[in-house]
Amino acid sequence: MRVAALFALLLLAGCTGKPSFNDPALSDRELNLEEFFKGTTVAQGQFQDVFGTVRRRFDVTVKGDWDGERLRLVEDFVYEDGATEQRVWTLVKTGPETASQTWRGTAPGVIGEAVGREDGDRFNWRYTIDLPVPAADGTAETVRVTFDDWMWLVRDDRVLNRAYMKRFGVDIGDVIISFEK
Repeated sequence: MRVAALFALLLLAGCTGKPSFNDPALSDRELNLEEFFKGTTVAQGQFQDVFGTVRRRFDVTVKGDWDGERLRLVEDFVYEDGATEQRVWTLVKTGPETASQTWRGTAPGVIGEAVGREDGDRFNWRYTIDLPVPAADGTAETVRVTFDDWMWLVRDDRVLNRAYMKRFGVDIGDVIISFEK
């Protein structure tokens, strides 16, 4: 009986609504990734599992450099337990300059390339990554997860980020981050 209930709950969690570019825009702001992330940005965030339990909190400092062709983001994470991690993204615009700009990017651990689309005040970024996750014994294991990552420019100096995570095609939780210039 418990297995059936758990399966039903996981199935229901997989059916929850997620953002879409078909959703109406809530503002007339224009997110410009290379402008927003140029220089230093700070953020706070947390990961919570599919049941809503907060599993990990962190602060992150992002140093961004736009050279006219590529956006390099150096992300330095400090977790509440004192662990640290660095991820370095290299992003480039793809396609013609339009209101709906496309991007691709790479970072260590990312499988293949990340692909993204910037449209109005929103940015959606999708990728698969081998993510280091702390184990109960203090070691770290690598877990392959897929991110459906959404960002919204909520003010000129603030971006809200919600990333939906899946493993083996099943929702496992999400990450919420607030970036501030």
